[in-house]
Amino acid sequence: MAEDMKGKVVLITGATQGIGLATAKALAPLGATLVLVGRDPQRTAEAVAAVKALQPAQEGASGGVEFLLADLSSMEAVRTLAAQFKSRFQRLDVLVNNAGGVFTKRELTVDGFERTFALNHLSYFLLTTLLLDVLKASAPSRIINVSSDAASGGRLNFDDVMGERKYRGFVAYCHSKLANMFFTQELARRLESSGVTVNAVHPGVVASGFGRNTPGFLKWVLSLVGGFMLTPEKGAGTSVFLATSPTVQGVTGKYFKKSKAATWPRPARNDEARARLWTLSEQLTGTRA
Repeated sequence: MAEDMKGKVVLITGATQGIGLATAKALAPLGATLVLVGRDPQRTAEAVAAVKALQPAQEGASGGVEFLLADLSSMEAVRTLAAQFKSRFQRLDVLVNNAGGVFTKRELTVDGFERTFALNHLSYFLLTTLLLDVLKASAPSRIINVSSDAASGGRLNFDDVMGERKYRGFVAYCHSKLANMFFTQELARRLESSGVTVNAVHPGVVASGFGRNTPGFLKWVLSLVGGFMLTPEKGAGTSVFLATSPTVQGVTGKYFKKSKAATWPRPARNDEARARLWTLSEQLTGTRA
């Protein structure tokens, strides 16, 4: 059962389509102030309008829907996003790190990072780190990292984390989802007794806009299996559960599927790699948490 979210602030990245938008829509009737992060101004405005339409209309209702624009593959943009959020909001009760992508061809960001790793992992790491002070001040608060069972096929090669020697789009995606799991576990360890919990989520294989920006084989495969995928609403279910359920208050460092705690995939059970990724992420983002 979802708890009343009135007076709470929820920040959702990747909120203009798919799981992120479905998460925002599910939270809309519960009274929280929702802050949607998108990259495209028009699509973000459309998402805000769609979510606002689902909020209670009674007089004096709390909540509201706000938005912030950012290309989360850029570390400067992530820093600006965090600063803008802090200038507008005094608290943060739930952070949903949801933005992500998969890219068939190797691309570099403005920082010179491989785009999949930057968007799917470094943005989670940097944005969360920059907002930790607000999350701690708002405790009990929650961080939800959208990962994937695709991490089962991941293996971080620290000698080639940017895929310079060898790059395959979906393999890079698997690596980045494994990074989400390492990040979740290490952050949970560091946040013990802080009142801030952090958990990772497998949303399932969801029919959304994910992967549609990649030409070639992957896009063709997605079109073939589309009829067997979950709806974004079902895919968002576990994120919504972790954001709202009183039953997970205080639960941290776990991996959830179908709103239940699950076993971490075998590659994610590597304490040495987990610590090494944290150090590397600090170096790449210029941030110490």
